Amino acid sequence: MNRDAVLNMLQMQHRMNTRVHEHWIAQNFEWYRAAWIECGELMDHVGYKWWKKQTPDMEQVRLEVVDIWHFGLSALFDAETDLPDLAKAISANFDAASTDEGAPESDVAQIHAATEALAQHALASKTFSVPLFAELMRACGLSADDLYRHYIGKNVLNFFRQDHGYQDGTYVKQWQGREDNEHLSELLESLDDAAPDFPEQVYQALESRYSAAS
Repeated sequence: MNRDAVLNMLQMQHRMNTRVHEHWIAQNFEWYRAAWIECGELMDHVGYKWWKKQTPDMEQVRLEVVDIWHFGLSALFDAETDLPDLAKAISANFDAASTDEGAPESDVAQIHAATEALAQHALASKTFSVPLFAELMRACGLSADDLYRHYIGKNVLNFFRQDHGYQDGTYVKQWQGREDNEHLSELLESLDDAAPDFPEQVYQALESRYSAAS
């Protein structure tokens, strides 16, 4: 993965976390716990119940992978973090895992194994493994470019939620019978992620659709 893209995501994550708590790094929040719980939510979208018919919802699976990445990035910070150095290390881990080379068609057994490996590592070490996350991306057929586009979108959605009452409980997550994540996925398909103002475009599109649904 491009180091500049990783650095941009780290900077955006820091801004988001600071929005929630000014001194978030010093709080030592259990980011690993949020990551493995998201792994469980991912499993729900893949399906694991052999006693009933289940069809994987791969769009939602990939959104859960992006959610895991938000918590994973946060877990990699510490009080002495130098963001360019951290971005370089993360980029090297992705390159070693070759996330963009020959990404397979999504296979349920592979997704199960990769998800459980990441969750197990988080529980055992109380940390986050970039190489294991890269394996989960591969299992889900998610490229580095896909991760970056969806990360930017979800980061903007998180700011949008905060701006519209997420913390005080006034934000409405369901619009016209669908969750905001689903609206976001649809909007991302219609916007140019290479545009310099891509984050602003995403926010404006969310604002327009949310207002129309209110």
